[in-house]
Amino acid sequence: MNTNYIYNMRYVLILCLFVASCSTPIEKALNSSSPLITRVTDSIDKYEVQILFTQIDSTDSGEVQFTDYSYGLNEQNYFYPASTVKLPVAVLAAEYADAREDITLDTPYIIDGDEELHSISDDLRQIFAVSDNKAYNRLYELLGRDYINSRLREKGYTQTTIQHRLATPEAAVNARKTIQFFPSYTAESIIITNKEDKDLIANNVVGNKKGLGYIENGKLVNEPMDFGLKNHFPLQEQHHFVKSLVFPNSFETSKKFELSETSRQRVLKAMKTLPRDAKYNQEEYYDSYVKFFMYGDVTTPIPDNIHIYNKVGFAYGTLTETAYIEDTQNDIRFIISATILVNDNQIFNDDTYEYEQIGIPFLAQLGREFYEQEKERKE
Repeated sequence: MNTNYIYNMRYVLILCLFVASCSTPIEKALNSSSPLITRVTDSIDKYEVQILFTQIDSTDSGEVQFTDYSYGLNEQNYFYPASTVKLPVAVLAAEYADAREDITLDTPYIIDGDEELHSISDDLRQIFAVSDNKAYNRLYELLGRDYINSRLREKGYTQTTIQHRLATPEAAVNARKTIQFFPSYTAESIIITNKEDKDLIANNVVGNKKGLGYIENGKLVNEPMDFGLKNHFPLQEQHHFVKSLVFPNSFETSKKFELSETSRQRVLKAMKTLPRDAKYNQEEYYDSYVKFFMYGDVTTPIPDNIHIYNKVGFAYGTLTETAYIEDTQNDIRFIISATILVNDNQIFNDDTYEYEQIGIPFLAQLGREFYEQEKERKE
């Protein structure tokens, strides 16, 4: 055999091994040969993909060590966060209850225009198990956007802006509804008359005008859709929010929300709750109904050893998820956040998006790629 050929092959092999060793976990995942990944990476700029991935290890002293990787991050590249905004509002509602002496997470309440009793704890269950919009809107009524945004700024979330309710014609109205809490059958009720919020202030994020057109009142408007008055929750801040909620001892006290440990654990329990555990119909609300990473493209049950503490959002063609994933059987844990735009015709609000064909399968496979990498790294 030609010695030059042998030398060249050895050189190529060494080069391939070197390149592989220098690749980040995200690069490795995106270089997957899976068609669920390649049909996105073949035109990745079109899909406006952003990814954050955190490896989690424990030091000899027992401290948690994070190794962070990112791809395509750009706080000034706007994407619509959809239901991911329910996460900070849920946490702030739990903090609000903790700060009061007269109500708890379980205190029943009723809101104007609704005859049904609710509780913050039940709202948390609905928000995380099936991403219920009405539960989020009730907590929005309780807190209001002025309080929500002020509190987020105090804790370092300087780019996030919660502007409106979800899936309602009254999404952005300033006035909020009165809420009445019932601490017990004997005590007097607590009436919270909410003040009007201030007028919306447009976000100045670059790229908040998107697409070629949009549908309004059933008609096509041939100009980019303006998202300037919509919610904004950049991926970096979503990722940090989950990281600090799961591992509070790794962050400065001044930057953590003032949740009691009991309330924090209840929020985390709600985050990992599957629809079947929350008593929802399993045929309609299967395990991965709002858990896209790893399992979003299947309807089979998620294994009991896999816990996914997450929040997804999907609307206007944008799919986003942030999750802390742990495998209690194989000692695997990591945090992943990603967003992808699947709006091939570039027309917004027409309900013609490639969620099932491209977006959810991509996020599912992305989660599996990271899981397999971590499994191999721990072995």
